[in-house]
Amino acid sequence: MAESVVESAGKKVLGEISKHARVNDILLGPLERPALRWLAAHVPRWITPDLCTALGVVGALWIMISYGLSALHPFFLWVASFGFIINWFGDSLDGTLARYRHMERPKYGFFLDHTVDAVTEVMIFMGLGMTPHISYVMASLALIAYLLLSVLVYVRTAVVGEFKISYGRLGPTEVRVLAIMLNVYMYFGGVQKMALTLAPGTTFAFSPYDLIVGVIALLLFSFFVVTVIKEIPPLRRSGQ
Repeated sequence: MAESVVESAGKKVLGEISKHARVNDILLGPLERPALRWLAAHVPRWITPDLCTALGVVGALWIMISYGLSALHPFFLWVASFGFIINWFGDSLDGTLARYRHMERPKYGFFLDHTVDAVTEVMIFMGLGMTPHISYVMASLALIAYLLLSVLVYVRTAVVGEFKISYGRLGPTEVRVLAIMLNVYMYFGGVQKMALTLAPGTTFAFSPYDLIVGVIALLLFSFFVVTVIKEIPPLRRSGQ
């Protein structure tokens, strides 16, 4: 009996997820959406949504390796930036391509796309911490903030029925652009270290790039906190 109740509840949640409303109100949306529609209409038939998803993973792996190699030569920061383009192409096109070809599989696509997203996010941010420019601690904090916001997106999809991936007009595409801009800054700025003395004998070393990543992490975390605070009261009043 208990198993049937759980199974029924699971099917209900999956059904709601498959019918969710998608909200992606990003700054680059007016440029990105037409570009994705054009790509979906012109890519060869052998390029499938699953292949696009796999290409997104390849792009993330490319980024991580390139960031690690940037310790040997800063040129690899440019290589990492190209990896962001590969990651964007695969990660952003898979859903658009499935919808264009009328081959949507909402439950499968939702599960695969976002479990893969979690893996690629870990690879990218951990790679960022492998560069000589940014501390591993700061990269990890940014990863935690990004994953918290990702979890919030998926929970809201199940509870509210809205898949909202843009906050403050920022979404994954804008984060990629910011990362590429940071790569350019790190390439021309070189390795920079500053020291802050917190107490006699205690010095905290950081770089200006750490500050930038820290601001981005704080922004992501603020989106998480504000949205949670905003969502709780109406959910409590609903009695569900």
